Amino acid sequence: MPPKDEVPSQDAAASSDPPASAAPARLRSTDIARLAGVSVSAVSLAFNQRPGISDATRKRILDVAEELNWRPHRAARALKGANNDAVGIVIARPARTLGVEPFFAHVLSGLQSRLSNEGIATQLLIVEDTQAEVAVYRRWAAENRVDGLVLFDLAVDDVRPRLVADLRIPAVVLGGHGAPLPLSSVWVDDHAAMTRVLAYLAGLGHRHIGHVGGIPSYQHTRRRLQAIADGRETLGIDIVSVATDYSDTQGASATRRLLASSPPCTAIIYDSDVMAAAGLGVATELAVRVPDDISIVSFDDSILTQLPHPSITALTRDTFALGTLTATELLHVLAERPEPRAVQAPTPDLVLRASTAPPPSAGTDEWRVP
Repeated sequence: MPPKDEVPSQDAAASSDPPASAAPARLRSTDIARLAGVSVSAVSLAFNQRPGISDATRKRILDVAEELNWRPHRAARALKGANNDAVGIVIARPARTLGVEPFFAHVLSGLQSRLSNEGIATQLLIVEDTQAEVAVYRRWAAENRVDGLVLFDLAVDDVRPRLVADLRIPAVVLGGHGAPLPLSSVWVDDHAAMTRVLAYLAGLGHRHIGHVGGIPSYQHTRRRLQAIADGRETLGIDIVSVATDYSDTQGASATRRLLASSPPCTAIIYDSDVMAAAGLGVATELAVRVPDDISIVSFDDSILTQLPHPSITALTRDTFALGTLTATELLHVLAERPEPRAVQAPTPDLVLRASTAPPPSAGTDEWRVP
């Protein structure tokens, strides 16, 4: 037996490999490769979720790394084009509009909450138009800037899903239409939601209804407009729709136009809470009583519909949960790289509040805007 302070020879130290459960200091990918019995390049393929190795080999590598609590060094991974632990979000809407829109704040909070549990951050950019958005995607793909994307505001004949799929960036569309897309999607049945509102108002006796809509090229706007067209036939109601950019300014302007319409509207549906709140303000300014003279209904049901007097009847949905659902689907895409699928979120429920009532009796239109 050597003396207590004698250092073993290098040959003796090298005669046996350390057990997998004893992690040496500063483990490297070469150590993981040796313990798993694979090449260093196989370790890289396993951690970057790339093809080239069998599922059994990938599992063996990851099991060894997990036992040793080893992860690739972040700087080295970045140099090799590996994961960044970041998800990119690019929104092509005016920044001023987004600044007062509760829907995006709640959805983004839900996204970040779910992703942060996995150590993933979000990178948000607001751009002027789709062309600028596409340029960002191309740059991020070339620079390997993000691991995945969430796309908002799916448009009719939208080029973005195909482009992102061709760029091979894992992504999920929030706001799809349930039909097949090149990317997975999380979608809400806006047609069913709008139909619920129309049926409710028609049941109260409203026959002349206004609609303050969003951007016509968006798929969710198109589905709401289709529900309106169907409602004209099935419910026997007259509906006038005005397109806007979702801003409070255009929401107020559309409200003035609808209040001055002939025959007069007895109810107005708003595609966002910001516009509904603006519409309520216009009605108050013009001494139009809500709900005695005009009923108001909104989508989304944020704090903007609950605080005013009267409080606003709204289609309510948990937008925070919508964000977490979208993040969960993106994590599934990142981990499994499955075939694209459409995940349906719950259809919003109608919450009745003080802003809706039966229409005023015929002939009581002295309050109407000239």
